Amino acid sequence: MYAIVRAGGRQEKVSVGDVLTVDRVAGEAGATLELQPLLLVDGGQVTSAAAELAGIKVTAEIMDNVRGPKITILKFKNKTGYRKRQGHRQDLTRIRVTDIQK
Repeated sequence: MYAIVRAGGRQEKVSVGDVLTVDRVAGEAGATLELQPLLLVDGGQVTSAAAELAGIKVTAEIMDNVRGPKITILKFKNKTGYRKRQGHRQDLTRIRVTDIQK
């Protein structure tokens, strides 16, 4: 059984025990959060109706808060001497899917 859930502004395919890295979620390590299911596949049965998905719970546990890799942003304009360099590291949360309840 697996589900497609909305996590951190994206859609992720998850099953029990999967570890995901999503955009920062408020909460400490060990806290539980609920993910919004968009689709559920259980064997050959596919559930996508909003009324049926309202009764399905996908729960996950926050493992830790991490930072993504550093990316470098460079801006350059030819013949003017304009150069600008900036770095960015995204705040992320690592979560583990603990249960999918029908």
